[in-house]
Amino acid sequence: MRIGDIELGERPVFLAPMEDVTDIGFRMLCKRFGAAMVYTEFVSAEALVRDVKSTVRKLTIADEERPVGIQIYGRDVDAMVEAAKIVEQAGPDVIDLNFGCPVKKVAGKGAGAGMLQHIPKMLEITRKVVDAVRLPVTVKTRLGWNCEQLIITELAPQLQQCGIRALTIHGRTRSQMYTGEADWTLIGEVKRNPDIHIPIIGNGDIKSLDDADRAFDRYGVDAVMIGRATFGCPWLFSRRALSLDEKIDILEEQLRINVERIDEYRGILHTRRHLAATPVFKGIPNFRETRIRMLRAEKVDELVDILESCRERLRSVGG
Repeated sequence: MRIGDIELGERPVFLAPMEDVTDIGFRMLCKRFGAAMVYTEFVSAEALVRDVKSTVRKLTIADEERPVGIQIYGRDVDAMVEAAKIVEQAGPDVIDLNFGCPVKKVAGKGAGAGMLQHIPKMLEITRKVVDAVRLPVTVKTRLGWNCEQLIITELAPQLQQCGIRALTIHGRTRSQMYTGEADWTLIGEVKRNPDIHIPIIGNGDIKSLDDADRAFDRYGVDAVMIGRATFGCPWLFSRRALSLDEKIDILEEQLRINVERIDEYRGILHTRRHLAATPVFKGIPNFRETRIRMLRAEKVDELVDILESCRERLRSVGG
């Protein structure tokens, strides 16, 4: 599979862009364990144009994580075009347009999945961004606004005509948010459309590489994207079984990468999100108090000490 000139191999599996999740340390580890492409946290076009420092920092990428995409969202045509130009200067391999985020602070303001209620503007943004940059432009969206407006089969060819180089489809509507089960049938229908010649990437409820394999086999998609199942599990992209010791080593490495590449305070904040979600510590009895200490830690040494105590407790439970 290819996006523009980017060769991604057979049946590639991608890391989805996720706010407060896909920081640089996490992306680098997911790439090491087999993610064919990773994406930054999504970036507000208007904040980028205003040069908001916390937003600009999200554009930082490392050669070790390539190929990497930077995803932007917004509702204003000019701001999205200007933001795309700024993103291009940061040197990603792909610029992705977020027309799928369902959260109220994004979709409720007409951006993200909110664009599914404003298709002409979505298409205008897409065309103008494609024309404004040299990098491949891709789109991520959903099946429609709600179950009465399942428009993706009509929308996909229109987006393709705008010049995008790939389309990611999450198998839910905006009204579903992340509830219920993802419906891949319409994703498969888009892929089977003989007029569609860009890669179609499926997303939704993929929790393992076995799930990804079934999606490839059943729906014929070109790539599969994994989102929430990766929280605290960058090794999810590997087919090799890792020991609990190895997994804790990886979480500690993620902490170190984030602190080195961001700073101690924010690096710890980013990593704590993953530590809160990882299944690694589920075998520890009465873990609640330790979890609270972990989420309150503000120093690297303190957090590493907690992780090491968890390691010892897991060994004890295992023994």
